[in-house]
Amino acid sequence: MAKRSQARHRTLTRTTSNEERGYRDRKTRPGRRTDTDTAIIVDLNALNHSLQTAYSSPRVPAPLEARTPSQKRYITAIRNHCLTFGIGPAGTGKSYCAGALAAQALESGQIDRIILTRPAVEAGEQLGFLPGDLNEKFSPYIDAFRDILNARLGAGTVEYCLRHGRIVASPLAYMRGKTFDSRTFVVLDEAQNTTPAQMKMFLTRIGEDSRVVVNGDLRQSDIRGPNGLADAIERLDGLPGVHVHRFERDDIVRSGLVRAIIDRYEPAAAT
Repeated sequence: MAKRSQARHRTLTRTTSNEERGYRDRKTRPGRRTDTDTAIIVDLNALNHSLQTAYSSPRVPAPLEARTPSQKRYITAIRNHCLTFGIGPAGTGKSYCAGALAAQALESGQIDRIILTRPAVEAGEQLGFLPGDLNEKFSPYIDAFRDILNARLGAGTVEYCLRHGRIVASPLAYMRGKTFDSRTFVVLDEAQNTTPAQMKMFLTRIGEDSRVVVNGDLRQSDIRGPNGLADAIERLDGLPGVHVHRFERDDIVRSGLVRAIIDRYEPAAAT
């Protein structure tokens, strides 16, 4: 009698297990969907598209237009000179104008390559303390120019050009041995952080009919000792093919607050 009860119990258990397994199979079988399944479906493609739309910078298809008379003279100087120095306070559009002109020249086929460089100098930090390879280490130093190029060319085009060497971002120290030819547009930013030796090395890379722009703010140097930008301007001002453009405080276009902040930090220059 006890054996018969145990056999019956095992049969019921197997039957119940088979029914439960079949029920689970029906729930997960392709083509079958329950109300619970429908409630938790998320369209990841739509979500990804929304994120891209929200965070990708819109392209500016219109040609570059100067916002101030000083910017107009600066843009004209870059177009007409082999070497142009742009010096002045932050927010005057030095970097934006240079980056936008470089993007226009690349898009129109006037040049084959853009080189963006700057000295790897920051307050209390060095490239070695940042994670990743050289490109990842240098990326934070050149992000501002990447934003400009994204706006002028589109993020996809910029990514393609970076992968194929049409746009090169490299620390100033890696410019030694290079030659800037007529199909290259070179921008040296934050040049107030160069030494005279570094500036000499950079300027002697210039080849025939190349386009080189050197930007900086002499009041915001992060290095001690002689300044390469000030030294170069003193030596080269008036040389044929070289133009020095000086932005003033009234040329600040970033915001009125920036101008007021600079007035507070540099009151002697404001008077």
